[in-house]
Amino acid sequence: MGLELIIFIVAILFGIFLYWRESNGNGAYRFVNKIVNSKELQMPADSKKGFVYQQAFLPRLIFVVAIVLIAAVIVEFLTPIAVFSSYVGVSAFSSFAAGTLLGTYLANFVLKSSKVIEKQSESLEDTFDNVVEKGKDFIEDLKTRDPKVVEEAKEEIKTEPTEKMNEKSARERLKDKGLM
Repeated sequence: MGLELIIFIVAILFGIFLYWRESNGNGAYRFVNKIVNSKELQMPADSKKGFVYQQAFLPRLIFVVAIVLIAAVIVEFLTPIAVFSSYVGVSAFSSFAAGTLLGTYLANFVLKSSKVIEKQSESLEDTFDNVVEKGKDFIEDLKTRDPKVVEEAKEEIKTEPTEKMNEKSARERLKDKGLM
């Protein structure tokens, strides 16, 4: 079980590496596309699609399993390790294929989330700058008060008796009712 876990983790890292390499350039996929397809069916020049990059699940699964199968056949014939003759070998093969596939999706998630974070950070930066400017304007408005307006407000407060001043307190009302 320990060896399978190590193989699975290495496969995830391999899948991340595979996806990252194809996101930077897809020369191998373009080469295979030129060989296999006619001129009318070839992919456009501006397409970034690769074997695993921007690919749907099934083509990605087929490519990953094919690559792992080719690697297993090479290991089977060039080394004394028997990949297909025991349960351990088949289990390691399937763990590597599943880990590689999981690694490609993990790399896809990381690359897309970093692009979204970059885009959102720019808009958040603009929003934050806008809020700071509005705050500065508000503080400036508070600092530059007109003294006439302040004096008028003080006069209104002194001259207008409020209803609260004329009302009895709660203690006095209770005394009037005889409850206190």
